[in-house]
Amino acid sequence: MTDPAHGRLAGRVAVVTGAGDGIGRGVARRFAAEGARVLVADLDAGAGARVAAALADEFGAEARFVHTDVTVRAQVEAMIATAVDTWGAVDVLVNNAWGAGTVGRVEHKTDEQLARGFAMGYYGPLWAMRAAFPHMKARGWGRVINMCSLNGVNAHMGTLEYNSAKEALRTLTRTAAREWAPTGVVVNAICPGAKSAAFRRISAEHPEIEAAADAANPMGRLGDPEDDIAPVALFLASEDARYLTGNTLFADGGSHINGVAWAPDLDGEG
Repeated sequence: MTDPAHGRLAGRVAVVTGAGDGIGRGVARRFAAEGARVLVADLDAGAGARVAAALADEFGAEARFVHTDVTVRAQVEAMIATAVDTWGAVDVLVNNAWGAGTVGRVEHKTDEQLARGFAMGYYGPLWAMRAAFPHMKARGWGRVINMCSLNGVNAHMGTLEYNSAKEALRTLTRTAAREWAPTGVVVNAICPGAKSAAFRRISAEHPEIEAAADAANPMGRLGDPEDDIAPVALFLASEDARYLTGNTLFADGGSHINGVAWAPDLDGEG
């Protein structure tokens, strides 16, 4: 294991949303193992506090939990302020949180479902980016990593609000990357193919989805959040990514290559 004091993120301050479980938890753990000070942001207070405690216990990391609903602008801005007040900086921002959405056809989606999806998947990251950017710009160094999705790229059936919000987030990623490039702040997206917390929730209700997703993956499996996805986030958060901005990295076992030929039966109307 890397000595955190000499890790690739030693001395950096990272904010990770949705860090109480799944991909966010995996990223927070990998960052802590590489020396980062980690602000664990999550809506689930119990899960978030446990992750922050584990980062300190297992890696000796400086870690703090902050209860954050990313659909509430004031809480998102307070999250960034907490990192700055605690450690004096925000060097890395990982927008990962997601918890909205149900599986259903386009014509059955409500305006309320779509609005919540965009609040969580687009506006939350936007608010966080805008709050963090002045601090990153002042230091001439920053990393923004937005977790997007193959669901949007491949237009998977049944998850309109998720697909739409994540593709809007990819557009935000590229636009911010272009505008912020002269400042030393780079902005990139990851489209992970992993068994995230959100994926597990949907799979619990629709077990056939997990089996279909594994079968459709060229490597025969969806990735592990900590072992397969977090190392990609670590690269993007590190000095090694200083000349990479506006990109989408597909950490998906090759699923993006030919898309996914998957047409589930939705509400018996497939």
